Amino acid sequence: MIETLITKVGIPELIEVLSESLGRIDNPVMKTASEALSKVDEAMKGGAIPQEQLIEINRHAEAMAAMQVKEFENAIGEVNQSLRAEVSSNDAYVRRMRPTFGYLMAATWAAQMFGIAYVIIFKTEQAGAIMAAMSSLSAIWAVGLSVLGIYVYKRSEEKRSAGGNEPIFWLPSQLSKKP
Repeated sequence: MIETLITKVGIPELIEVLSESLGRIDNPVMKTASEALSKVDEAMKGGAIPQEQLIEINRHAEAMAAMQVKEFENAIGEVNQSLRAEVSSNDAYVRRMRPTFGYLMAATWAAQMFGIAYVIIFKTEQAGAIMAAMSSLSAIWAVGLSVLGIYVYKRSEEKRSAGGNEPIFWLPSQLSKKP
């Protein structure tokens, strides 16, 4: 991800922004990093670092970004292939996995909310502890609900694409061809 940022902005600008940003944080480690980056920035602006080396740094960052895009395209291609296999499967369980997961998430969410409502109404003295315990579950709910959201969104795309012949996810190389 940082390689993409570097290719868009460039090393000198990124170093300058990082130096200024880190310098605003009241922490000795951040101040030291800011000072070191300021020295690098001064060296680059003063010509102490040859232009050829700066070009090579940017070239390397672009190569890293291209490798990351290729990895992303491969991963998305695998996801597309597995989703297509799921949609075209003759196995009812495979085809119904997403709705089943959705129903289970909804039932679990409802059970938890009814339980919390019960405690708040009938066992008020324990409500604070229950609410604190519930907040500990926020990360696990975020994961489950995120998966459910992706399921719902992608299923809608599948239905629009009339049979799943179009990609479920669009690869960066396909964005210009997307209808």
